Amino acid sequence: MADFVGALDQGTTSTRFMIFDHDGNEVGRCQLEHEQILPRAGWVEHSPVEIWDRAATAIRSAMAAHGLSASDFAACGITNQRETTVIWNRRTGLPYHNAIVWQDTRTDGIAAALEREGKGEVIRHRAGLPPATYFSGGKIQWVLDNVPGARRDAEAGDALFGNTDSWLAWNLTGGLDGGRHVTDVTNASRTMLMDLESLDWDDELLSFFGIPRRMLPEIHSSSEPDGYGEVASTGPLGGPVPLTAILGDQHAATVGQVCFAPGEAKNTYGTGNFLLMNTGSELIRSARGLLSTVAYRFGDGPPAYALEGSIAVTGSAVQWLRDQLGIITDAAQVEALARQVDDNGGVYFVPAFSGLFAPYWRSDARGAIVGLSRYDTAAHLARATLEAICYQSRDVVEAMAEDSGVHLEVLKVDGGVTANALCMQVQADVLGVPVSRPVVAETTALGAAYAAGLAVGFWGSTDELRRNWHEGARFEPAWTAERRDAGYAGWKKAVARTLDWVDVEG
Repeated sequence: MADFVGALDQGTTSTRFMIFDHDGNEVGRCQLEHEQILPRAGWVEHSPVEIWDRAATAIRSAMAAHGLSASDFAACGITNQRETTVIWNRRTGLPYHNAIVWQDTRTDGIAAALEREGKGEVIRHRAGLPPATYFSGGKIQWVLDNVPGARRDAEAGDALFGNTDSWLAWNLTGGLDGGRHVTDVTNASRTMLMDLESLDWDDELLSFFGIPRRMLPEIHSSSEPDGYGEVASTGPLGGPVPLTAILGDQHAATVGQVCFAPGEAKNTYGTGNFLLMNTGSELIRSARGLLSTVAYRFGDGPPAYALEGSIAVTGSAVQWLRDQLGIITDAAQVEALARQVDDNGGVYFVPAFSGLFAPYWRSDARGAIVGLSRYDTAAHLARATLEAICYQSRDVVEAMAEDSGVHLEVLKVDGGVTANALCMQVQADVLGVPVSRPVVAETTALGAAYAAGLAVGFWGSTDELRRNWHEGARFEPAWTAERRDAGYAGWKKAVARTLDWVDVEG
């Protein structure tokens, strides 16, 4: 039997290929950044061609560094930034437009019109999502309405849509030479176009956006042995390898954190934060601003559902301190700077650069730094930035407890920001519950590998995956209840200052 499983992890700022062994240990990786294209305020784009080039290069480089060939891999999986929309021509293989990224807000008028026309509640009930700029449906409509020839080709069946998972899968499985146009239930559940109960595209939802059904990919389970085909022999793996899993990045992290039981939750800290709680076979429709989504589906089994709180700006707020303000030269420096002070000095930073996501869903909000006095320094702003990550997560945890009736006993965390020990300690302090970081913090790629390996018997069961999970560090809350309550009250006041800042087009 082959010794390894590969995971292609296509994220918001970079694409990487990671290789795992049977114990879930990382054997190798290559990670390459891609350009962030910002044509105007509120618009965020990526080049699909560049993303595919980075993906192919990362695969070849990681394999070459460890002397591996296609025969060393039992299977391969894909995980990806969700909602980021690619539309390409199946005859030329070329995109009609840059990928429109999940952070992009150009579709705020489309979302507002859906609410005004009374379609919002239909979308919420059927797709589990509020009409928002975040999701793919409005982005597809924008391309069809604004790019010459796109709608004509879509109606003719020549224009294909997918989140970045579908774009990569199509290219990996042959592209122009028989590439598969596929996605999985987790990515499909992020479009505003899939019925959460039938797990199929919904014709009424498609009509809201004027989207032809024939441009959409086939929906498959997150893990299955035959549904996605093989990575082509001519592709970057250098030989045929079964492509057996696709999951959106936050769903993959849920699998990587082995949150397989109802009530288990994880929080991924990356460009944004994404907290998912497994609700099992129960589809809970949130009344408090959370998303209902498919957590994963393995093979022909029933889907596992989840409640999700999506936060737009967390780790990217640290990048803003580096790139726009210049008060740090490397993201890792924020911890040392923030440790120079014992508290935030009264400063709160609400990084609503793209509006506020869960649980507020306010596209009219914009970022604000409040509470400044001449006493405050760059260290206080750095501390306030870390606290903003943690307070936004508390907003989601509070809403999740109200929706589900489940109160967290421990929060599993993963993602790049979790390397910041001060931030994780503040998270425990703000929540008042322990925070647990695994030995393998990059659980997104690991989850895609787990799903791919389960499909071919590389791992026999989810119980076997649980045995691979090991805690690397635990952070216990140290704040008093009084400090915790006062800090959160200040945060809520700061959030209120960000609202109604921009006018949303009808």
